[in-house]
Amino acid sequence: MKKALVKTDYCFPGQESVYHGKVRDVYNIRGEILIMVATDRISAFDVVLPEGIPCKGQMLNQLAAKFLDATADVCPNWKLAVPDPMVTAGVRCEGYPVEMIVRGYLCGSAWRAYRSGVREICGVKIPEGMRENEPFREPVVTPTTKAAQGAHDEDISRGEILRRGLVSEADYEVLEKYTLALFRRGTEIAARRGLILVDTKYEFGHREGKIFLIDEIHTPDSSRYFYREGYEQRLAGGEPQRQLSKEFVREWLMSNGFQGLAGQRVPEMTPEIVDGISNRYVELYEQITGEAFVRSGEEEDLLSRIEKNVVHYINNH
Repeated sequence: MKKALVKTDYCFPGQESVYHGKVRDVYNIRGEILIMVATDRISAFDVVLPEGIPCKGQMLNQLAAKFLDATADVCPNWKLAVPDPMVTAGVRCEGYPVEMIVRGYLCGSAWRAYRSGVREICGVKIPEGMRENEPFREPVVTPTTKAAQGAHDEDISRGEILRRGLVSEADYEVLEKYTLALFRRGTEIAARRGLILVDTKYEFGHREGKIFLIDEIHTPDSSRYFYREGYEQRLAGGEPQRQLSKEFVREWLMSNGFQGLAGQRVPEMTPEIVDGISNRYVELYEQITGEAFVRSGEEEDLLSRIEKNVVHYINNH
């Protein structure tokens, strides 16, 4: 099996700083361009798991790039180029300290809260009598804070965002408008591939008075998909939906006693577990794009290849 890329530590021409996120390493070039390296790290419950997933970074990067291109008419985005299969170069923006989560269906963490008796999420009232995986009448926006490294994101309402001055009211209205429009487009694209876009998150930033969609979009790290075929029958029978998302990783962790809480240990990630996760990511890529996933650099030194490609891009821009 191909080795996973779990760490980078470059010093690119014009580099001013670097930020190592849960999954991506982001290099600030001259304060103008961001070089975002999608590593093979994987996180769940805001914890980076101990094993990387081969090809995950490439798949996420390429899928996000496709969706950024496919939604560029809906909302301006940060992408400039893809100089390497695991790298996107884009406009450096000042990020907003919130993540815009939009849900079309009641599932995942929202269902777990609902099942425990919660009937309001992020200021949005949820009707009584809903079933797991049932659609909302209209998609709902349930933001979270954008937590500092090592901290947990927290649910937050629109009102609280405005009260705390995290985002101005004028900007928040634009963020919500873009969020719902992007979700509609993502839903349309997914439907053409026999999928349901269940929920997703978007991050936004601003530069010179303009709001941009930043980071990734509609990948299995940020989104959840169901297969359309069999959805109604499974819902009617109270059966789990066939889904393509990172939720299966969370479910595996929970079944082994881990939810990111203090004192809990991540279960052993055997080669079989790692291989299975990698295959599920590839499955989503191929299902949603209708294209075969071509693994790049099976025998290459990934660190050297990325450095060569990024330096060439920077020197020519």
